[in-house]
Amino acid sequence: MRLIVGLGNPGIEYQFTPHNAGFLAVDRIAEACGVMLTNRRGRALTAKAKLAGYEVLLAKPETFMNLSGLSVAALIQEFEISPEDIIVLYDELALPLGTIRIRERGSANGHNGVKSISGVLGTEEWLRIRIGVGKPALADGREIKAGGKDYLLSPMRKQELVVLDEVLDRARGAVEMVLTQGVSAAMNEFNRRPPDPEDGTDESKGSKKVRERSS
Repeated sequence: MRLIVGLGNPGIEYQFTPHNAGFLAVDRIAEACGVMLTNRRGRALTAKAKLAGYEVLLAKPETFMNLSGLSVAALIQEFEISPEDIIVLYDELALPLGTIRIRERGSANGHNGVKSISGVLGTEEWLRIRIGVGKPALADGREIKAGGKDYLLSPMRKQELVVLDEVLDRARGAVEMVLTQGVSAAMNEFNRRPPDPEDGTDESKGSKKVRERSS
C-alpha cells in the first residue's frame, strides 16, 4: 500500500488558501477514485482507495501544518508503510502558480510541514510533489512578491483558483504515473514547464471545480 498525504490546515477558513494546495490535491485524487476522506485514523482524515490499479491510503492530517509529521508517523506505524512508499503533496511558494515539481528528496525550504515530516522520518529522502503557489513573473521578468505567510493563509482569488484547478489535475496525473511508470518517468513528464496559456485568467478556458466549491 502507498500512503498519499496532502498537507494543509483543517478548518473552513483555510480551505481555499495557497497553503492548502496539498489538501485540495488529495481531494481531487479521492474524487477520481470515487471515495471521500471521512475516516479518522492516525490524527488524519483518511480513505482507502484504488488508484491506477494500486491500493493507496489517502490522508489529510488534522494536526495543523506544523505538526504534519506526527500524523504521518502514526499512519506509517499503524499500516506498516515504509518511508519509500510515501508520496506527499504540498504547496511551494518558490514555484510559480501553475507549475508542479516532483522530487525524491530535498530540504524543507522554509515549509514547516515538510520540516515536521523529515524530522519524524529522520531523513529528507522521501517523495514529494510540490505544487507551485507563488506569484507568476511580470512581463519584464520580474517576480511579483507573494507576501509570505499572509499570502499563504489568505483565500485565493477566482483567477488563481482557475489556474490551481488545472494544476490539481496534473498533480493527480503525476501521482498516477509515479505508481504505474515510476518516479523517473513522472519527473520527465511533469517537471517540464507547461506551455503558457493565451490568457491565464480566462475562466471560460479552465475547469470550474475549485471555483464552484469556493462560491
